[in-house]
Amino acid sequence: QVQLVESGGGLVQAGGSLRLSCAASGRTFSRYGMGWFRQAPGKEREFVAAISWSGGWTYYADSVKGRFTISRDNAKNTVYLQMNSLKPEDTAVYYCAASSKRTDWDPLDRLEYDYWGQGTQVTVSS
Repeated sequence: QVQLVESGGGLVQAGGSLRLSCAASGRTFSRYGMGWFRQAPGKEREFVAAISWSGGWTYYADSVKGRFTISRDNAKNTVYLQMNSLKPEDTAVYYCAASSKRTDWDPLDRLEYDYWGQGTQVTVSS
């Protein structure tokens, strides 16, 4: 069992930055691939970024590529999402998720994730 708790959301002006954190419980954090998703009001939850269990591989949605950076610290059981050059369209609830798949993992597929956090609100004003 893995419990995930996000933090770091808030209100920021367009062009600003935020750093989200996702703290995981348990001693097996390093075995999980991790992802960030977001959901805006009235929209489907969408993929944002993912990182492999070792941190050696990352993948980003086209909409955030070059602006967001995902990273992890397995010693601290934490995954991060650094968000720069924020836009109003980045406004959403951001969720982190953990996947136990080690092969043929499709990080864009929500169904590939076993555990989810409760989400943290990010609001970008224009």
